[in-house]
Amino acid sequence: MASFKAVVIEKAESGSASPVVRDFPDSELMEGDVTVRVSHSTVNYKDGLALTGRAPVVRRFPMIPGIDFAGTVETSSHPEFKPGDAVVLNGWGTGETHLGAYAERSRVKGDWLVRLPDGMSPAEAMAIGTAGYTAMLSLMALERHGLSPERGPAVVSGAAGGVGSVAIALLAKAGWHVVASTGRTGEADYLAGLGAAEIIPRDELAGKGRPLGKERWAAGIDTVGSTTLANMLSMTRYAGAVAACGLAGGMDLPASVAPFILRGVSLLGIDSVMAPKPLRQEAWNRLAKELDRDKLASMTRTIRLEDVIEAGRDILDGKIRGRIVVEIG
Repeated sequence: MASFKAVVIEKAESGSASPVVRDFPDSELMEGDVTVRVSHSTVNYKDGLALTGRAPVVRRFPMIPGIDFAGTVETSSHPEFKPGDAVVLNGWGTGETHLGAYAERSRVKGDWLVRLPDGMSPAEAMAIGTAGYTAMLSLMALERHGLSPERGPAVVSGAAGGVGSVAIALLAKAGWHVVASTGRTGEADYLAGLGAAEIIPRDELAGKGRPLGKERWAAGIDTVGSTTLANMLSMTRYAGAVAACGLAGGMDLPASVAPFILRGVSLLGIDSVMAPKPLRQEAWNRLAKELDRDKLASMTRTIRLEDVIEAGRDILDGKIRGRIVVEIG
């Protein structure tokens, strides 16, 4: 029986689930009209939750985790793709309800795929991954709201993480004065290298805040949620906006309506999982043109498929900065 190597999360009779690297039979691939030979993936915060079981991300067992992949089409009955096409996938329930990316092969719906932009390698695409794609969606949302660097600074929370790192690089390239909020003070040089003009300790945003604080920035990209997002909103300038795309600090939002009704501040929700295909393609095309490849390389390291399980624990423990590429092929 044909098979391929994969990280598989099994569920024991006791109810506990644990990931292992093993051969997975082709016959157990799920329905889809495109089969992809996966060459690269990455490790996101959600992947860490799935691999460790710290949150109920996985909805079926056995499951191959991993929400992102880049690779080459092997077979296709979808009208947009043919064998040999280079493609990227982000989200759509892969690694949650549909067998995911930590495998040498994946069968998915062609409507979930995006063409790899010209001039971008599969490894670079996964150095970007859902984190970088989400950062670009956040920047695009701020721009659609009418915000530009002339309005004032932009703040990024969770700055040393994957989304935060790419967000800093993108905002700086677009001309923003970037304020980076981080709990890792030792990463100051790293963040400055990505384009951060100011670095503030996350404690300034982590504590219980007032309904309104001093106006400090015109825009924000928040990866943390909870009190961090509440404080970012309270310090946003009149008619500014914050794009919310993460929940590393919690799903609650202990905020006041004051920023919304007294300063006209807007909260922009960013969904990367089910974003429509035209928006995805626009984001990837802009990433190919606007993200500094040298900065991308400086925030990236590469691991093997066998190292994914440990990396999943590390990303939840705050031990990973920037981006990780998983070499699968």
